[in-house]
Amino acid sequence: MTRPAPIRPIVVFDLDGTLVDTAPDLLDSLNHCLECAGLQRAAPQELRRFVGMGGRVMIERAFASQRHELTTPRLDELQAVFLDHYGGNMPGRSQPFPGVIAALDRLGEAGYLQAVCTNKYEALSTRLIASLDLTERFAAICGADTFSFRKPDPRHLLETIRMAGGDPARAIMVGDSRTDIDTAKAAGIPVIAVDFGYTDQHVRTFSPSRIISHFDELTTQMTEELLAALAR
Repeated sequence: MTRPAPIRPIVVFDLDGTLVDTAPDLLDSLNHCLECAGLQRAAPQELRRFVGMGGRVMIERAFASQRHELTTPRLDELQAVFLDHYGGNMPGRSQPFPGVIAALDRLGEAGYLQAVCTNKYEALSTRLIASLDLTERFAAICGADTFSFRKPDPRHLLETIRMAGGDPARAIMVGDSRTDIDTAKAAGIPVIAVDFGYTDQHVRTFSPSRIISHFDELTTQMTEELLAALAR
């Protein structure tokens, strides 16, 4: 009797601040919204305080930083302005972080499935990834609106894994923020944190499984060690 092929291990990546450096374009679109509202532009160093939960939350945080009231109807309007500006200028200056392509190649050649789990809207995520010619590398691309829940809800990660044809028992998350780390921990999945992403606190604060400073450090030896520990 032929045994079924084993399910391939999977690495799930966050998008903004992890795979792709989208900061210049996110900041441009945020500042477009702030200017429309008559507020001061945000400085590049402020972006880390605002990102992590999608454009809507980014606008809310930017308004709060200037102690400016923001009603829900006004937020809805500005979110639409943000999305129109951001989507209309994609991919802009966004580029994969150094070493990303080589890391994806290594994992793919080693038989890993790969997927994206992000709090960016799915349409924007797939459009960005396509514009960078990366679509075929991912078995699933799941955004904030793919399901009725999103990170840090662990179901966002778990359902992304299942949609990609993976198994949570053989999965690893790679992200840049507390949101990613908390999501992976809640799902019972090892998490590798990059320390160059978009967060106002160093990722070590949130105790990920491993920390890397360049994608050259994301080796199959590291992933195999994490999966082996998970299986114990």
